Amino acid sequence: MRRQRPEFRRQVRRRFSGMFWLTLCGGLAVLMLIVLLSRESTKPRSRSVLSKSSYGHDKVIEGLNITAEMLNPDSITRQLNDQISLAKAFVVIAKESNNLQFAWELSAQIRNSQILLSNAALRRAPLTLQESETAVKDMALLLFQAQQLHYDSATMIMRLKARIQDLEEQTSSVMEKSNKYGQIAAEEVPKSLYCLGVRLTTEWFKHSELQIKSQSQSQTQIETKLKDNNLHHFCVFSDNILATSVVINSTASNSLNPAKLVFHLVTDEVNFHAMKAWFSMNSFRGVTVDVQKFEDFTWLNSSYVPVLKQLQDSDTQNYYFSGSNDGGKTPIKFRNPKYLSMLNHLRFYIPEVFPSLKKLVFLDDDVVVQKDISGLFNVDLNGNVNGAVETCTETFHRYHKYLNYSHPLIRAHFDPDACGWAFGMNVFDLVEWRKRNVTGIYHYWQEKNVDRSLWKLGTLPPGLLTFYGLTEALDPRWHVLGLGYTNVDAQVIENGAVLHFNGNLKPWLKIGMEKYKPLWEKYVDYSHPMLERCNFH
Repeated sequence: MRRQRPEFRRQVRRRFSGMFWLTLCGGLAVLMLIVLLSRESTKPRSRSVLSKSSYGHDKVIEGLNITAEMLNPDSITRQLNDQISLAKAFVVIAKESNNLQFAWELSAQIRNSQILLSNAALRRAPLTLQESETAVKDMALLLFQAQQLHYDSATMIMRLKARIQDLEEQTSSVMEKSNKYGQIAAEEVPKSLYCLGVRLTTEWFKHSELQIKSQSQSQTQIETKLKDNNLHHFCVFSDNILATSVVINSTASNSLNPAKLVFHLVTDEVNFHAMKAWFSMNSFRGVTVDVQKFEDFTWLNSSYVPVLKQLQDSDTQNYYFSGSNDGGKTPIKFRNPKYLSMLNHLRFYIPEVFPSLKKLVFLDDDVVVQKDISGLFNVDLNGNVNGAVETCTETFHRYHKYLNYSHPLIRAHFDPDACGWAFGMNVFDLVEWRKRNVTGIYHYWQEKNVDRSLWKLGTLPPGLLTFYGLTEALDPRWHVLGLGYTNVDAQVIENGAVLHFNGNLKPWLKIGMEKYKPLWEKYVDYSHPMLERCNFH
């Protein structure tokens, strides 16, 4: 066979030189060294991170007072605690379901499990499966029975919701009774006050010298002062003898010139003679005191006064005196007949009551004066009729909280965010009052509210309507409110000129706030023979 030509022969494989293999091995060695060094450099960093994480974890455990056993998913202690918590809930449901036997069994097993946990805690060693196996199984069996009795989570939630609703209804009922009894307590006349009125009336008719003294004073001294506009005139409309006495005594005691003060008192027929007797037998640092009864005002009749007209209406009588026309849904405070009393509404007829006066300060009978208030007569009302302290520092003292803004008349005429103000200490410019026919404005709104659709309670809402745009804001220090229902800052009380016990907790009642009573009682002479006989103390 012929040999192929040299150019067609298979090529012989070439072998790499020794130098090549030496270079390759050296490169691999260097590469491995780099890898090893990089691993070594990352190991300490990894340990640092892990150690920090471990440190933070330990801190959390220490802060929560968690033991290693509690973190163990197989912990028997934790399992027992979980069973006890669930069993306690089932005990409540069993008792409500009147299943007392089952409730007793659950309670007994709870005690057994708690004893095991206590023993383990005392010896500072975790529970073992051997000693707790029986307790765990017994409790598991009881919990299974509870589920068979439908004491499951859904049932528990439903029952607890029902229980919460029942408690809320009970709480609401108790609160309603508390408010009702509190209102009744606030409206009741204390025996001592009733006694004082009876004894003073007896004294008036028994001792003619009191009547002679009163008449002589009225004719010779008081008559001219009652119309003198250079003096400082105050008015109080009340049937509470002692409260009115405190108003006058506190004003006189703190006045720099009490001889310049004139108090005009208006009461009713029942208390008229008692009032006359009390202020005839007592003097108040030279203060002039005049007592009238509103029954003597011939202009005060149902044809002129809407409130008297409403009193003759059968629906109004039912609303205030029987409460039978709405199933008793209206709160008792809205049904207080005192809100129909003319002594409450006379504040809207001050120019008619005192036709000769130009400026006057109106005071409620539940105030105490603790500074000289003659400066009120120098306050510039800037053409307004009423000077009063505003009460809109809180949202609930704005107009929309007193009036029914769903009524188109209210909505069309009054800003719902207008600032409210307080009755109890008011400066009235009677000249501007007459010029602007303010009493006529009051009549208009009172007649529109015959069905109580504009407002429901008291004399403040009609006052807000009547004096809307006619009120000048006074310095809040002139009139401090809230001593009859809430806590008032001590510094505010100290700086206040007139302190107002507005609310149900009047200082002459047993339900009055004890910490504020001394502010009122300091102006009561409990050593007075009449007060001692009527057991005032």
